Amino acid sequence: MSRRRHSDENDGGQPHKRRKTSDANETEDHLESLICKVGEKSACSLESNLEGLAGVLEADLPNYKSKILRLLCTVARLLPEKLTIYTTLVGLLNARNYNFGGEFVEAMIRQLKESLKSNNYNEAVYLVRFLSDLVNCHVIAAPSMVAMFENFVSVTQEEDVPQVRRDWYVYAFLSSLPWVGKELYEKKDAEMDRIFANTESYLKRRQKTHVPMLQVWTAEKPHPQEEYLDCLWAQIQKLKKDRWQERHILRPYLAFDSILCEALQHNLPPFTPPPHTEDSAYPMPRVIFRMFDYTDDPEGPVMPGSHSVERFVIEENLHCIIKSHWKERKTWFINWFSHHLSNFQFRWSWEDWSDCLTQDPESPKPKFVREVLEKCMRLSYHQRILDFVPPTFSALCPANPSCIYKYGDESSNSLPGHSVALCLAVAFKSKATNDEIFSILKDVPNPNQDDDDDEGFSFNPLKIEVFVQTLLHLAAKSFSHSFSALAKFHEVFKTLAESDEGKLHVLRVMFEVWRNHPQMIAVLVDKMIRTQIVDCAAVANWIFSSELSRDFTRLFVWEILHSTIRKMNKHVLKIQKELEEAKEKLARQHKRRSDDDDRSSDRKDGALEEQIERLQEKVESAQSEQKNLFLVIFQRFIMILTEHLVRCETDGTSVLTPWYKNCIERLQQIFLQHHQIIQQYMVTLENLLFTAELDPHILAVFQQFCALQA
Repeated sequence: MSRRRHSDENDGGQPHKRRKTSDANETEDHLESLICKVGEKSACSLESNLEGLAGVLEADLPNYKSKILRLLCTVARLLPEKLTIYTTLVGLLNARNYNFGGEFVEAMIRQLKESLKSNNYNEAVYLVRFLSDLVNCHVIAAPSMVAMFENFVSVTQEEDVPQVRRDWYVYAFLSSLPWVGKELYEKKDAEMDRIFANTESYLKRRQKTHVPMLQVWTAEKPHPQEEYLDCLWAQIQKLKKDRWQERHILRPYLAFDSILCEALQHNLPPFTPPPHTEDSAYPMPRVIFRMFDYTDDPEGPVMPGSHSVERFVIEENLHCIIKSHWKERKTWFINWFSHHLSNFQFRWSWEDWSDCLTQDPESPKPKFVREVLEKCMRLSYHQRILDFVPPTFSALCPANPSCIYKYGDESSNSLPGHSVALCLAVAFKSKATNDEIFSILKDVPNPNQDDDDDEGFSFNPLKIEVFVQTLLHLAAKSFSHSFSALAKFHEVFKTLAESDEGKLHVLRVMFEVWRNHPQMIAVLVDKMIRTQIVDCAAVANWIFSSELSRDFTRLFVWEILHSTIRKMNKHVLKIQKELEEAKEKLARQHKRRSDDDDRSSDRKDGALEEQIERLQEKVESAQSEQKNLFLVIFQRFIMILTEHLVRCETDGTSVLTPWYKNCIERLQQIFLQHHQIIQQYMVTLENLLFTAELDPHILAVFQQFCALQA
């Protein structure tokens, strides 16, 4: 007993404080759970749950108002699929506590301004939509919402700003109207007509150079691919014509109309769109891609027409779901379809596709079948593919993914380097060291020794060929065997591939060995980049080399190139992050020094400043490599496309071959998939590569890309 009394006296009541803090945390967690889960499946009705939750939150406002405000602002931003549920909840709280409603509106406006300032435009759209639906819940007065939309559309009159800025403010306005258009037109029809007229005027004068680049396919049948603002405008026009009647949006606030209509409303504070700056990065335009219409499912519920506002609302909900589960999505139709086939024992109506057997192998249909079978083999094995595919499709089946070793049969005895290959094979099996391998390779003759180029003596293609061929052949049993071989003889690889030509030749020989095994090629290239045997620019040059011309349009080639670009981008971001962290650490030290006279801090600053200087040099070097990589890629694109155009002009044949269409679309894909990085180097690209003298066919792709952010 005495021990307990002694403890209590010296703790000064700390256990009681801890209990208090713990209770508060539990309450906050409980409130968060209630708010986030409202609207989910429940035994009670949604209206009953909302009324009960509003009562709970009202009771907790005196102690947890900040937490409740923060939670409601967060769900408005992150859970747009439950928008009307949360606006109804806010409406009920506003009816019970007018001051809280005002504070919530102010908090939402602050959050909207912050989202726009930080270029988070997707979330900003949801916030604007949320604010607009608060008009229906009698939280915000309709005239002040109209005034905000007037300011939004006035952005279309700004000069010397990108079109994408004007687009976003028009989209934010139009995309809110399915929720609030009826209410605003009933209260402020003249003002809304004026906003509509200004919107229509802007849409008619917009530039649409970007549209061809974004279209998934060139044909307009069976479904036209409309530019997103044009499509939304048509949908809103139809909604207006239908007297703002729609049948899809859940509107739980209608059940509480007698309560909400008695509530006092708030005016939005005057909202001026933040000015355009050099750091502003607006969302890119898009086209509306659809595969189905109401004729595709005659037995089920009728699908809304393409220009009905219900179609817009449904597609918006689908986008929210996809964004919420982006990690699980399959980005390639070929990847998805091969997975689908593997789940159903690879059963498919092959005869329906038999017409592809007589088409140009580069045409879309036979190419699709070939790529699907290639992916299926990764999920199965070669003989299984041959067993389930009809014999008539054998020409489209993947080759047996075996290693091709050029020194492996009797006919190779006369090949240069054959005897050295035999010695290397024995050495590898005997677990030779790097030095012993260097000793064997020392006397391999150099075919380039008579060349006058600077690298003639350091780059020996025969050494690389003999070494890489033999090593990969002996390590062909599995991926892990190949990785171990690269690791064990890393020093030899680095020495042989010291020059740019050496790196390129390592890739060439690796491809010769594994040309029938795309997956092995991809993983080996990845490993060689990670271990710095080759660099990203070497991979890009190899992909566009003559050795890969026959495989240039195959899917695995472009998977490798995009993977290479991503690695380069991640490398730059990693070093930039290290630099920022070092600068922040130095700033913290300076702040501490101002509060504490510590002589040792000068020494610490010196070491940190040296680290920052080194990191700055690494960042500049990495950015230079990144810039060079894109220059190499685009330069090689221009070269091969120009060669094709000149050849077609000389022969008098059509430019629009399957190969050309594939190549142009791959160029567009590079621009679109890596647009954020490429934007940094636009001036260089325009001055060095995409000049006015370039063939219009190629230049048009660059101009379309520029228009995306114009």
